[in-house]
Amino acid sequence: MSFMLSKISDVTRSPGDPKVLETGPSSIKPVDRFGRALGWLSLGLGLTEVLAAPRLTKALGVEGKENFVRAMGARELVHGVLCLSVNNDFGAWTRVAGDALDLAALAAAYRDDNPKKGNVGLAMAAIIGCTIADLAAAQSIRSLHSRSGETRRDYSDRTGFPKGIGYSRGKASGRVPQDFRATPSSAAASPTTGQTSPASADLILEVSA
Repeated sequence: MSFMLSKISDVTRSPGDPKVLETGPSSIKPVDRFGRALGWLSLGLGLTEVLAAPRLTKALGVEGKENFVRAMGARELVHGVLCLSVNNDFGAWTRVAGDALDLAALAAAYRDDNPKKGNVGLAMAAIIGCTIADLAAAQSIRSLHSRSGETRRDYSDRTGFPKGIGYSRGKASGRVPQDFRATPSSAAASPTTGQTSPASADLILEVSA
């Protein structure tokens, strides 16, 4: 996947830019890969719900709920984007919450008067399996990237001055160097016009003893 993405990125490079010839080992952990796989799964499910809502409602015996299914598909697309982002643990947790909503919606359709009750039961079983996977991924990713066990360094006592504020205080209030105060000789007269700059009249030439 990384090699394919690097090849795609070569298309956007300028002619003089170096091209990716070979990729090294990825720093992405297996848990992160699993989280990204869930993201792609969410994108696939979301597109299916958005584009094939009438078929899904017919298969589940809930005709007339197409807009609701499309809304659930849009929500699934958001889950997918979050799972593929940097904070993919947050995306996995949103999938867990989304699974709870899906189970609640399917439970309402799991009725004896629904001729597609069997399909609803299969869908609920699949959602339960996804919930277990999402929960495991969310916990694993968060524990992998958590820094709760590390000792955090405290820099609140640092001022940014290597020798302290007391030593640095007043160092900039001494005598201004002569070349900062005096009119530079090269600016006294213009080599083209032979005239002095009007601004040089306000400057005082100081000659050190």
